[in-house]
Amino acid sequence: MDTGSDEPGEIVVASTEETKTDRPLGSRAPEFIRARRVLHLSWQVGVFILGLAVVGAGVIMLPLPGPGWLVIFAGMAIWATEFVWAQLVLRWTKRKVTEATQRALDPKVRRRNIILTTLGVTIIAVLVAVYLAKYGLQMPWNINR
Repeated sequence: MDTGSDEPGEIVVASTEETKTDRPLGSRAPEFIRARRVLHLSWQVGVFILGLAVVGAGVIMLPLPGPGWLVIFAGMAIWATEFVWAQLVLRWTKRKVTEATQRALDPKVRRRNIILTTLGVTIIAVLVAVYLAKYGLQMPWNINR
């Protein structure tokens, strides 16, 4: 066991947060599948194709209506059941989302975000009011010049 130290007998324990969230890397296929090479390879191909289909659907949903990023992450989660590279990408993504969440919960950042949102909504409301005062309930493409 690597203790992370040159001192004999000294054991360095990882933080509890890290050990709770990080599972060991590698295949999560059932043992009877992993025990047979051909079956495991077939399993991996199936997982890859299923993940590819889900990620592809998510990419298609990006410009179209639908939860594109959510579907892409679902496809990555499917891949992560079998492939180490996908597990690492998901760990990195979770870490970045957690960091962004912590930053967003900072009182100074929240105050700034509330002020900017209020300012943006006010500007949009004024623009809509000016448009309605000038043109009424007409769509822009129906306005005669």
